[in-house]
Amino acid sequence: MASRSIAIIGAGPGGLTLARLLQLHDLPCSIYEAEENREERNQGGTLDLQPRAGQRALKEAGLLEEFRKYSRPEGEKDKIVLYDGTVLWDENEQDNHGPEELTNRPEIDRTQLRQILLDSVKPESIRWSKKLVRVEAVQGDQYNLHFEDSVEEGFDLVVGADGAWSKVRRLLSAATPFYSGITVVELWARDVEKANPALSKYVGDGSMFMFDEGRAIISQRNGNNCIRTYACVRQPESWVKTCGIDWTQHNAAKQALLDRYFANCSSDLKHLVLDSSEGLIPRILYMLPIGYKWDTCPGVTLLGDAAHLMTPFAGVGVNLAMADALDLASELVSRKEGRVAKLFSDKHNITSAIGAYEKSMYERGEKYAQKTWHGLQAHFSATGGRERAEKIRKHAAARNVA
Repeated sequence: MASRSIAIIGAGPGGLTLARLLQLHDLPCSIYEAEENREERNQGGTLDLQPRAGQRALKEAGLLEEFRKYSRPEGEKDKIVLYDGTVLWDENEQDNHGPEELTNRPEIDRTQLRQILLDSVKPESIRWSKKLVRVEAVQGDQYNLHFEDSVEEGFDLVVGADGAWSKVRRLLSAATPFYSGITVVELWARDVEKANPALSKYVGDGSMFMFDEGRAIISQRNGNNCIRTYACVRQPESWVKTCGIDWTQHNAAKQALLDRYFANCSSDLKHLVLDSSEGLIPRILYMLPIGYKWDTCPGVTLLGDAAHLMTPFAGVGVNLAMADALDLASELVSRKEGRVAKLFSDKHNITSAIGAYEKSMYERGEKYAQKTWHGLQAHFSATGGRERAEKIRKHAAARNVA
């Protein structure tokens, strides 16, 4: 394959994992990222990496030990409360979440994970400030990339790792994300151990959840002594603009949010919002249809959110993106190094690899999209908190018996 035959659009966890895996097997690729540099944007909160998905991809990429340096096993601890403050489950107060379980799906800050991946790829392979406008198919099953400031020509494979509003997806289908019914208001409290020890203790070492009919409050401990809180509501897609809350007025907006949608919640839950002095970012959650597919196209495919965008209510988005990257890389490498593969052209091998990859990716994506949809329905129901606590309690009991 030519040195510029593979283009990866997007330098998120999925795109970077793919690039790392390809480069380990001497498959050169170019990564195009719209951001100006690695520090331009806050990458978000914390996430867990599953052994058979994110951790497996990192192991194959030779990065598992680096991940363990920065991961937080204690971040797996869950706390679940009712809207009135009743504690249904709190692993911060229990001794039955032993070391083996704690290290199964450790948390890591998204920024730290991205830094690990960025440092692992060849610096010259990343092109920053490259905002893709469209992908053009040209004669011979090659593709030109039209950016805002330039055109890059002659790629045999274009991988869309460019997220929810993927430009690469447009080449494969007319499908676009639709509103999930849920909008989230994100807030941050920094330096909590010193500035607000009560808030720090209330959330604990991991995540705290309050699920209720049409609403939820979720708080997560991050590794930089920051707590991110998400006040979630089931409202129309236009709610951010039509609810009458002036989001530019930080304190007034927080109070209005609580008065209108969380008035009967406990004072501890309200302080998660009131004591978060930064953020106040409304995020409208979109998704692609469950089981979304497209006809295989020679030389173009998608991974991560570009392929199977879903809400965060099963916590699998980055894991799926990294599993996608591992599968796609494995298919491409096997067709580069296998004896039979060498009998065919690069274009034939790429098309064959895409077909095999997409088959497994569709199955995985549909499975977890369905799980995520069920999670959304449960989380925003009156019995959501009790059901989640009972499920965790049964899993803990099974571990103790084992």
